[in-house]
Amino acid sequence: MDSVALEPSLYTVKAVFILDNDGNRLLSKYYDLELYPSMKEQKNFEKKIFNKTHKADNEIAFLEGLTIVYKSSIDLFFYVVGSAQENELMLMAVLNCLFESLSQILRKNVEKRCLLDNLDGVFLVVDEIIDGGVILESDPQQVIQKVNYRADENPLSEQSVAQHISQKLAVTSTVLQSAKEQIKWSILK
Repeated sequence: MDSVALEPSLYTVKAVFILDNDGNRLLSKYYDLELYPSMKEQKNFEKKIFNKTHKADNEIAFLEGLTIVYKSSIDLFFYVVGSAQENELMLMAVLNCLFESLSQILRKNVEKRCLLDNLDGVFLVVDEIIDGGVILESDPQQVIQKVNYRADENPLSEQSVAQHISQKLAVTSTVLQSAKEQIKWSILK
């Protein structure tokens, strides 16, 4: 048996993507651009994975020499892709961290509409967990703390535009009133 010595590497994640229940891409990040250099190749790969996994009840798949861990939630499918030599438990830790972090950001409402409404926070979470294919964090609490993103801090997603504007006007009015008082007292001195 031929023993091949692999050089140690920090680059453990080849790709991360989220698909809807029709297999359409909602978010994707490919860290190994030599693997699938064009958008067409990436989408074909995603379609193959989706076709293989969307009806399966497993958590792991092997396709084209890659290890893929995945999880589904309501109308979303989450995928983390690594090389065939990659530790499945490490990939699963990344997947669980991604899912739990998004669950906290989206207030346990992990579905397509909420994900699209908070896509900026989703990208921040992915970037906090993985940078250039290197796993930086696998603890969801640390990710949320570092991202410091809360869905309720996004005023336009929960409140109407009119409510948001009236709040800003109230703050502006208070500032103007304070400025008037300061000018009045400076003139009277």
